[in-house]
Amino acid sequence: MRRSEIESQNRYLVKRQRDFRLAADIVTRAWMTFPEVQAIAVIGSVAKPLWKEVPRFREFRRRGIEVWHECGDLDMALWIDSQERLGELRKACARALREAFEAGAGMSVPSNEVDGFLFEPGSDRYLGRLCKFSQCPKGKFDCLTPGCGTIPFNKVVPRFTPWADLLAPARYAMLYERGTGVLRSALDLPAVQEE
Repeated sequence: MRRSEIESQNRYLVKRQRDFRLAADIVTRAWMTFPEVQAIAVIGSVAKPLWKEVPRFREFRRRGIEVWHECGDLDMALWIDSQERLGELRKACARALREAFEAGAGMSVPSNEVDGFLFEPGSDRYLGRLCKFSQCPKGKFDCLTPGCGTIPFNKVVPRFTPWADLLAPARYAMLYERGTGVLRSALDLPAVQEE
């Protein structure tokens, strides 16, 4: 495999993380207008500096070639003190991303690639996930999960228990807090680990 192919793949993976971070800023601006939203953070691999690994891509995996980690989606933590308008939060996310794309923001991240983890302010108790469907229930297989939709647009993921360090990146990747405002841009987070 040519060095140029490896460099091209690495550029793509860094750009993908940057696109997700730009999307995080866009979604944060939309969500912070809701009074029930107390804080917003980027979590998951988008919040962390990328690291080198042998990826899932067959041509790289077969040869043991390491490239930057691939961010698969945008995980965001959302601390809310009311779940009455989850459907409106879902719409605000989709609308903000669509309008940013149409305005030429330089990225294309669809709302189905944003995973909103819901938490209780103060206790950090996991409440569920922000559903991506346009109605609740939608009649999809996911909607059959016991408890899913009991609170409209609060998705219950079967057998999901938040891992212990789920909110660890939130310490340095907090984007917004009620009463303080925007704390930082996700674009300002470190992009890659030093080699």
